[in-house]
Amino acid sequence: MNLRRLIPLFDDSVSSWALEARLLRWLTFIWLFVGLVVLFSASYVVAGDRQNDGLYYFKRQLLWVLVGLILFNIIVNLPLRKLLRHSHWFLFALLGLIFATLIPGLGKKAFDASRWIALGPIPIQPSELIKPFLVLQSARLFSQWERLTWRVRLTWVGIFCLVLLGILAQPNLSTTALCGMTIWLIALAGGVPYKYLGGTALGGVLLAVLSVSIKEYQRRRIMSFMNPWADPTGDGYQLIQSLLAVASGGQWGTGFGLSQQKLFYLPIQDTDFIFAVFAEEYGFVGGVVLLLMLAIYATLGLIVALKSNNPAYRLVAIGVTILMVGQSFLHIGVTTGVLPTTGLPLPMFSYGGNSMIATLVAAGLLIRVARESNEAEIVPLEQPKSKYRRSQRRLSQKTKL
Repeated sequence: MNLRRLIPLFDDSVSSWALEARLLRWLTFIWLFVGLVVLFSASYVVAGDRQNDGLYYFKRQLLWVLVGLILFNIIVNLPLRKLLRHSHWFLFALLGLIFATLIPGLGKKAFDASRWIALGPIPIQPSELIKPFLVLQSARLFSQWERLTWRVRLTWVGIFCLVLLGILAQPNLSTTALCGMTIWLIALAGGVPYKYLGGTALGGVLLAVLSVSIKEYQRRRIMSFMNPWADPTGDGYQLIQSLLAVASGGQWGTGFGLSQQKLFYLPIQDTDFIFAVFAEEYGFVGGVVLLLMLAIYATLGLIVALKSNNPAYRLVAIGVTILMVGQSFLHIGVTTGVLPTTGLPLPMFSYGGNSMIATLVAAGLLIRVARESNEAEIVPLEQPKSKYRRSQRRLSQKTKL
């Protein structure tokens, strides 16, 4: 194996990729670069206070980015059929780790939730890492739904339910909802009959209502979301500080590194509420640019899906687009008070190695689909006219021979 190909910047095969694949690759790198810049600003002060090193979180994030980029480049150069063929093994392994987080002594707690397993100094969050493999296995299942027996169908639906129940038991309602919606939308795109989809949607809603009824803190979150000023120093504090950050940005923002809310006013500003810091420093214009970037990414993802002849590949493209762009919109909706407060990170922005790796793996899957799309037109971004004429001349000579 050529080790240079593990590093995206040294991958010399990019010039032969389909146009959509190259555009998605560069858009992913831009998204990642902007996210690192925002994380540097959002985490510097809090890292200096907690770790006596303002660059502590940023340096750790760079290490995870390096690991994620290596996996990203392996995936974009690996046939998708191999990934689909072995996706269930990764799913089973991560499902086992999800339930292992619930075992006292194995699961690592934070904010009254047991979502991590510590492997030495490395914290593993299986509910994040399982996301791309849920997309792969869902695409594999629902692309051949009509050809499968009911025994196989019910077995895999049961496994998906185990995944969702395991994440919900941690508890992690937001990730459960995101994974459930992703699977459901992939099934919808795969042509599963509406009567089955309607039943599963109703079951999901009832499960969410049951969880909110049992968990008092989830009820408080919903009530504080509806009127955060009813308890400005308690449950509504975080959302109020986030709204103050977003409003303080104005049209153009306060500028890079000049956010005031990140100075120990806004809690969890480097993860669950990082968009609030971005909005304060880059203002309304920066927020619109980010939304446009997400819209372009979603459009390219749907174009790749429509151009793919393979049903499973098409569903992979749809699932990844829903996962990355949908999670981004959910995060933005939480920080702007449109949705109840949840713990969803902003892909490429929020601090966290598991989220970064899962996001880059998902982005690699989408680019791989674009590369393998039979109808994707392979056109160089820039091709000198002289080189084009020489290639046409050689082609015509071969035709005459």
